Amino acid sequence: MADDLQVSWELSGSGWARFRIADSTTERTDVVSYCTDALADLLGGVAGLYGPSTDQQVSFDLEPAEVRWRLRCRGTNLVITVYRFPDLNSSWDAPDEEGTLVWSSTQPRPVFTHAVMEAAQAVLELHGEVGYREKWIQHSFPVAALQDLRRLHLRDDECWHEQCQGSPDS
Repeated sequence: MADDLQVSWELSGSGWARFRIADSTTERTDVVSYCTDALADLLGGVAGLYGPSTDQQVSFDLEPAEVRWRLRCRGTNLVITVYRFPDLNSSWDAPDEEGTLVWSSTQPRPVFTHAVMEAAQAVLELHGEVGYREKWIQHSFPVAALQDLRRLHLRDDECWHEQCQGSPDS
């Protein structure tokens, strides 16, 4: 059920973040490294679904493993599949099927977008831009990526949800 989708993103230490994605039946949690700009990559991947591409890939470094999210639009729905690979260095160009499918769900794109934006907004509200940079170390909070995703979501999904109407840095 779409109302059961939850996404959380928590900075769990210097250069580490824990993500959780869950629907009414299953969940997936991993701890990602700051070796990539993971939250910005996720926001950018979701924003990419609002353009001509109906297929986006987002990869997270778990040092040494990789978790790859594949996001595929199917009409108004989004098929989300998460694959795990044992070593990022050897899986970078590998097809999804060479990884282990660890989570999947089909959700309306607006529901998924809301969940991702709310997770990013919660991180910003908790840490602020300065606190985020201090904990994430390598990268600043992706304010522009969050603003861009919010703009696309408002434009294409005609969203009137209160969270979408606010400023990403409020």
